[in-house]
Amino acid sequence: MKYLLRQRLICAFSACLLLVISADLASAQRSSRLQDATRHAQEASEVFTQVMNVRERAIPKELLDKAEAIAVFPDVVKAAFIIGGKGGQGLISKRTARGWSAPAFFNIGGGSFGAQIGATKTDYVLLIMNQEGLKGLLEDKFELGGEVGVAAGPVGREAAASTNTTLDAGILSYSRSKGAFIGAALKGAVISPDNHLNEAVYNMKARDVLTGTSMTLTQMPAGVRIFPRTLARYSVH
Repeated sequence: MKYLLRQRLICAFSACLLLVISADLASAQRSSRLQDATRHAQEASEVFTQVMNVRERAIPKELLDKAEAIAVFPDVVKAAFIIGGKGGQGLISKRTARGWSAPAFFNIGGGSFGAQIGATKTDYVLLIMNQEGLKGLLEDKFELGGEVGVAAGPVGREAAASTNTTLDAGILSYSRSKGAFIGAALKGAVISPDNHLNEAVYNMKARDVLTGTSMTLTQMPAGVRIFPRTLARYSVH
């Protein structure tokens, strides 16, 4: 009887210990994911600020004010040796009646084939210009240049006159590599939601973050507020 009691106590203690360890691991993992989210938000905000502060090569404000949503993917790595590929992470905020939404986290990837070698890091900014473009991004996987038109966005203060020719595109794309910021037709890249990160930060998937009830800045996790605040400096709702 004493032996059975001791065994039951040992089992009960072991079960409690496992629960504590599991809770600690889950807490540590969530803390790590929140740190990742904060880092992505800060990097994306820095890229957008740097781009907009070079007025002669900035995105025209007329386009920013028409955009339904803005995506920023910093330091997308493109590496190639015969078979090439690119990959990175970024954020997308949607324009709402309250201002820019809490940013949802997305991955960008893609591949190519040909005689190529080398590796580069490129920052990408995407303006989602209409509901069709936004709807495409909310799919599980969205290939740029598929059903939704993608065009290289105009840059600079004198570009306003040419913006009418690009508004038929669902998405306007820009890139910056080695200091040069240009409009670039980013076709073939695949954008997909990073729902592991979205759920760690918001307990929601990307679709719910961007289409659900919009949060105020104070309701957003502190670490991600910098991104919508940065967008609001250059384009109010």
